[in-house]
Amino acid sequence: MLMRWMAVGCWSIFVLAAALGQVRLPSLISDHMVVQRDVPVRLWGTAAPNERVTVRFRGQEIATTADEKGRWQVTLPPTPAGGPFDLIVRSDENEIVVRDVLVGEVWVASGQSNMEWPVALAMNAEQEIAQANDPQIRFFQVPHRVAEAPQEEVQGEWRVCSPETVKNFSAVAYFFARELRQHLKVPIGIIQATWGGTPAEAWTSLPTLQSEPAFRPLLERWAKILAEYPAARQRYEAELQKWREAAEQAKAQGKPVPPQPRPPLGPEHPHRPANLFNGMIAPLTKFTIRGVIWYQGESNVGRAAEYRRLFPAMITDWRKAWGLGDFPFLFVQLANFLARKPEPSESAWAELREAQMFALKLPNTGMATAIDIGDANDIHPRNKQEVGRRLALVARALVYGEPIVYSGPIYERMQVEGNKVRLFFRHVGSGLVCKGEKLTGFAIAGADGKFVWAEAAIEGDTVVVWSPQVPQPVAVRYAWADNPEVSLYNREGLPALPFRTDMPTSQPEGSRN
Repeated sequence: MLMRWMAVGCWSIFVLAAALGQVRLPSLISDHMVVQRDVPVRLWGTAAPNERVTVRFRGQEIATTADEKGRWQVTLPPTPAGGPFDLIVRSDENEIVVRDVLVGEVWVASGQSNMEWPVALAMNAEQEIAQANDPQIRFFQVPHRVAEAPQEEVQGEWRVCSPETVKNFSAVAYFFARELRQHLKVPIGIIQATWGGTPAEAWTSLPTLQSEPAFRPLLERWAKILAEYPAARQRYEAELQKWREAAEQAKAQGKPVPPQPRPPLGPEHPHRPANLFNGMIAPLTKFTIRGVIWYQGESNVGRAAEYRRLFPAMITDWRKAWGLGDFPFLFVQLANFLARKPEPSESAWAELREAQMFALKLPNTGMATAIDIGDANDIHPRNKQEVGRRLALVARALVYGEPIVYSGPIYERMQVEGNKVRLFFRHVGSGLVCKGEKLTGFAIAGADGKFVWAEAAIEGDTVVVWSPQVPQPVAVRYAWADNPEVSLYNREGLPALPFRTDMPTSQPEGSRN
């Protein structure tokens, strides 16, 4: 109820300003913001119904008239990178001057905890924070918020990058922005909308989820949860009261306090389908951006088959909501995590990584893998610098047209040659290399489907795999584990992506750029 009251309250203030005849701007259009260069830029707000509003920026002045509800929108013509500038918005009743506006590249950074993970907890945090003094990088951090319907406003403010402001900002997003700044030499704006531990369906709109039969079980599960919520809430309140009494008694007796009962899933839970899209993404979709960087998937491990459809559906959903065409959508493949197993085996984490690759079938998508920079004992690896750098490599190549190697080798096809299998790859860069004494992480199987560890060797731009235990091989897997051994790279230092040649459905295609 609190979240719903806040959403209504924020919009009520917005409407009240319009009723009083005062022009008003959303939080996204405020001091220190970055607007996207070289494309038409949308600006919007409220005023009195049918009131004339003028917007002036960089010598251009555009006039419009608010509609009968007091809403107005203008589109600024494309403008090159630069700043700082003032943006002036005027009505008959008042004038707003938005100061210190930069024009550059604007990206949305979203996902769950590995994107939310702050600079203060990243590797070499103290040094990174001390050096984070670039006023040409700006951040806007969207607060956590759920909503049952798409919202139009979000609270927050633009902040100039400094040692004081960068601490709690997304480490991956900051290091991505820093890399782009160094190479593009233009201002960078990042809008962070993240929530740890959340699944992809919470970030997807309800109409999109309802349009796909494959998502029906997911929606039916949540319909059941919501129907049972009142009774579940009553049970929880009763259990909570018993726990309070038990906790007081334990404290009085010097005993450990028992674990507190967890509240039930309900209408305001961040896992509910569309809740985060409505509360944290929908309010951003009028703001003109270059693209999105995304790091999520851990909360969908175990549902890889569903994710093959869900993740591409979410990307398409966001592109439709923004109305800017197929803008760049770059994402991180899940890092290695958990203990290594002695023998080849199935892996829910490997299946989710494979499912992520299905999104590469969509135009203007790119993936950075983190398969070699994870932590077996921590789902939040601290090396966010390299994750940000690899995302920036993808952006520099696919979005900004730099002729650089941006991906590790991607499996393309196999060829059986007697008792061996030859593997062909894309993105070999200037050549394949082995990190370590010999290639490891390869497994091979015959018609029985039983995989064993294999020998492997690099031959030119191919890898040959074999095992004396499998005289007639039919399938190969590489890095197919929760926390695999990773040994195959290109000379540019980017690891080969995990793969299996025995996929039950068609092989996902990687970007061929």
